[in-house]
Amino acid sequence: MTDIIELNQVDKIYPGVGGTQVLSGIALKFRAGSFNSIVGQSGSGKTTLLNIIGTLDQPSHGEVLIDGKRTNLMSRDQLAELRNQTIGFIFQFHFLLPEFTALENVLMPYRIKQNHLPKEILKRANDLFEMVGIAQVKNNLATRMSGGQQQRTAIIRALINNPKIVLADEPSGNLDTLNTEGIYKTFRDVNQEFGTTFIIVTHDRRIAEQTDRIVEIQDGKIKLDIQR
Repeated sequence: MTDIIELNQVDKIYPGVGGTQVLSGIALKFRAGSFNSIVGQSGSGKTTLLNIIGTLDQPSHGEVLIDGKRTNLMSRDQLAELRNQTIGFIFQFHFLLPEFTALENVLMPYRIKQNHLPKEILKRANDLFEMVGIAQVKNNLATRMSGGQQQRTAIIRALINNPKIVLADEPSGNLDTLNTEGIYKTFRDVNQEFGTTFIIVTHDRRIAEQTDRIVEIQDGKIKLDIQR
């Protein structure tokens, strides 16, 4: 496997009196198709790190390569296209649009770039609804689904453009234990079936133990990097 994500001596300093350094000297590589977690206490810098990997934020110093592309050399439009085509995002809050159905929400990332909806994309959406076990609610408005169903819809939305990378930030933070286990089983199923690279930020060590690699961040630095 090749490296799909590479961070070289990444720092993040927020402006202000004296500056606030959130990340310091982060050097990490993630292999294509790998299944990873990032853990750390609140304020450790793990979400900032995920945002930089996802190009939602830029490092103050250092270099980030996503699928071989140096993000600091890319324009805003190029970064937006990279995110749309290469990276799927899943957040703690599902951010579904309430006036649309689950299926319509799922198809939005594709419609950002294309007006025409090919049959194969609709089939992919329907297959993903079947895969995650919520085909019965795909035509429901977002407000007419349970929390677990909404989060699974957000997972499908992240996968609709067949991204090489999925970044998940506390994706089960608002779910009960049963739904949490179901979400992570879905992640693993997608990882194994499609070879999608997963990086999951979580405060729950029990969840992290289910991944193949655990990176622990403390005070903006890598404290542990455990690969199984």
